[in-house]
Amino acid sequence: MKLSPGEKVFYIINYTVLTLVALGCLYPFVYIIATSLSSSRAVNSGEVFLWPVEVNIQAYKQLLLDGQIAISMKNTVVITVAGTAMCMFTTILCAYSLSKKRLRFRGVFMGIIVFTMMFSGGLIPNFLLIRNLGLMNTYWSLWLSGLQSTYNMIVLRTFFQGIPDSLEEAAQIDGASDPYILIRIVLPLSGAALATITLFYAVGWWNIYFNAMMYISSSMKYPLMVKLRTMLDTAQMLTVQAQTGGGGAIESIMVAAESYKAATILVSVLPIMLVYPFLQKYFVKGVMIGSVKG
Repeated sequence: MKLSPGEKVFYIINYTVLTLVALGCLYPFVYIIATSLSSSRAVNSGEVFLWPVEVNIQAYKQLLLDGQIAISMKNTVVITVAGTAMCMFTTILCAYSLSKKRLRFRGVFMGIIVFTMMFSGGLIPNFLLIRNLGLMNTYWSLWLSGLQSTYNMIVLRTFFQGIPDSLEEAAQIDGASDPYILIRIVLPLSGAALATITLFYAVGWWNIYFNAMMYISSSMKYPLMVKLRTMLDTAQMLTVQAQTGGGGAIESIMVAAESYKAATILVSVLPIMLVYPFLQKYFVKGVMIGSVKG
């Protein structure tokens, strides 16, 4: 189909704007990579813009020399895997139950759950609850306080409601129970939605910081984000010392701190970036189907 002059102008402007937006989103990440791989002299002189200058991996060597970074990575993997599994278990059960019209008081239950999206007990009551339950400095304080996302449950419930009732009715005629229908019929048809919700939960658990900072006191149990924060504080302290102390050697420490920060950011986001491409097709499809019934 031949495009009219107005349509050609529209497409040119549209693609130009989208390209500029994409570059604007991509550039900070490219700059962080370049900074982490550039020499102290290049970073100090402001020569780093798009590509690494005088490539070196000293920042990554310093990062890996800290033995606790591997421990924190392991802690984060444990928190993420267990937390995602528990969240998916409770979310699936809640979403499947609330998707059935035959559930008595379904509207009341749904109203109570949605209420939690707008109101909460507050930070201090939550902290006191965790402390009185004896969960301080344990991962259960993180898992139980974030066991389910109301938003994710609503998305999954909407997806379940879109599955034809005739499939479940046929299974019920054959004597299938609700658990059997859920496991053998509903879940296999919900791959896209389940992958999307799983990704949401996994990213949230991987990036967990504030709750871990409040409830976890042992450095050997720190998740990756809390450990990286302590390392960034150390780098910032070196920067302050460099600014007040002066001298070439101190200036080199200051620049190394900037590269160290950049390397730390990359270490924290790289695992999720490697997982996301494999789930992207499910992510887009699952969000669209789970958000709009039809």
